[in-house]
Order: sequence, then C-alpha cells, then structure tokens
Amino acid sequence: MYFESLSDFFAMGGYAAYVWGSFAITFFAMLALYVSSARRTGALLDEVKAKVDRQARIDAAKNMENTL
Repeated sequence: MYFESLSDFFAMGGYAAYVWGSFAITFFAMLALYVSSARRTGALLDEVKAKVDRQARIDAAKNMENTL
C-alpha cells in the first residue's frame, strides 16, 4: 500500500487504532511468552543441576560404604 506521507502511514486510512492496537497486543503477547519461557528454562536448569548434585552425593556415599 502506498502512503502520501508519514502521517498517512500512521493514520492507516482511518484504521490506525485497530492496526497499531493489534501490533501492540501481538508485541506484548510475544514479550510475555519470551519472559515466561526464559524463566521456565532457568527453573528447569536449576532443577537438573540439583538432581545431578544429589546423584553425585549418592554416588559418593556409596563409594564411602565400600571403603569401610
């Protein structure tokens, strides 16, 4: 679509509220999805690290039992 000026572009032929509102809703939804995914990834990595550390402690305890 061709616009005569920058203000015509931002006005979007009288539909600016719908067009820019849709862009804003989409942007914030994508931002919320990104933040949620980043937090979940961090939590999962912490959980995996805790399980690995726990398994290392269990293995170390088993090795101590065998030395007595």
